Amino acid sequence: MHRGILTEMLKKKIFPFSEKWVVILIGCSAVVISLLFLVNLGRWAPSAASGTGEPEKSSDSGFLSTPRFAYLITGTKGDGQRVMRLLRAVYHPRNLYLLHLDREAPASERLDLVRVVKSEGVFRKADNVRVVGKPNRITYMGPTMIACTLHAVAILMRQKRDWDWFINLSASDYPLMSQDDLLHVFSYLPRDLNFIEHTSNIGWKEHQRARPIIVDPGLYHLNKSDIFWATQRRIMPSSFKLFMGSAWVVLSRSFMEFCIWGWDNLPRTLLMYYTNFLSSPEGYFHTVICNSKYQNTTLNSDLHYILWHNPPRQHPISLSLKHYEGMVESGAPFARKFLKNDPVIDKIDEELLGRARGRFTPGGWCTGRSVLGSNRCSVLVNQDLIRPGSGSKRLEKLLLKLLSPENFRPQQCK
Repeated sequence: MHRGILTEMLKKKIFPFSEKWVVILIGCSAVVISLLFLVNLGRWAPSAASGTGEPEKSSDSGFLSTPRFAYLITGTKGDGQRVMRLLRAVYHPRNLYLLHLDREAPASERLDLVRVVKSEGVFRKADNVRVVGKPNRITYMGPTMIACTLHAVAILMRQKRDWDWFINLSASDYPLMSQDDLLHVFSYLPRDLNFIEHTSNIGWKEHQRARPIIVDPGLYHLNKSDIFWATQRRIMPSSFKLFMGSAWVVLSRSFMEFCIWGWDNLPRTLLMYYTNFLSSPEGYFHTVICNSKYQNTTLNSDLHYILWHNPPRQHPISLSLKHYEGMVESGAPFARKFLKNDPVIDKIDEELLGRARGRFTPGGWCTGRSVLGSNRCSVLVNQDLIRPGSGSKRLEKLLLKLLSPENFRPQQCK
């Protein structure tokens, strides 16, 4: 298989675009998140590892140019070490990384994260890891997570280096393959492809998510508190169609620019709508993309291996050693949700990533010599050298399934 077949399948896919303009008016509290977003673009001053290397611009040729990913890795109080472990597992000098510990985490934990970033020679040389210095208050059932994500994307867009896809991960996520595997396979994909699990068949969520009106105190107060529920309920919108799905996404730079730069009213309109929406991270990007010209660029997958209870609960099943084979067979590049330091993460490090504790996942970029147990990834050799392994074969198999005639078009924004 595989790259030849995959490339031919992708070349036959045509992404027709159609414009849809939407204008709605909702309550004054919705305006706050837009103002908060604009104001905070200036105050999110990331702490950076110093460096002087000029990044190479990505090619615009489409196929067969190695892409770059822009990662947002988020955590809360007590997640500093988990965030750093995840960073080392998904690190590649081609990519950009923004680390965010929310305001629940003490300043000392955030400073520890900054010190580790600054002390790592590879980070300094590549100059591609940032730590958010002034974090937001996050209420995970409210819209503050959307504000956090949009702020992060704006920061990543201000960096020198071009990137092709945005990926959000939390401290409870972990990769199931190397970045070399991911970069290799994605080099064969059109740069406007978006991976987002979505459906308009929202079922019970209509009455428990869409119709209730909530107010998130995290938009207004420094102290964390639960969301407020309004007594009124709203009707379903008629000027756009609601979509919902997973909060974990792999979104193209083109689509993220559409959401950030604001040459169309739709992203701003829906941002205001979702200000009072329960669990808005599970609906905002989904509704924007499926009501815009990007609706035919979607693959209905979040590229995560996730297991849910039946019936589903608020949080997915915590993955353990008994789920290992299922993770591998899924072909997904990421999985969640993991408990802190669960033994299955050590097994993933050893068998899938080839990663020693406290070190980077090996890749073509770190082909230095390993002498007497020394770390061959302590020196950045060649960031353009990609050496994919077995993970790339698993991912290719998953993509061929997602791009098959029975899955690709029939599952786009339906």
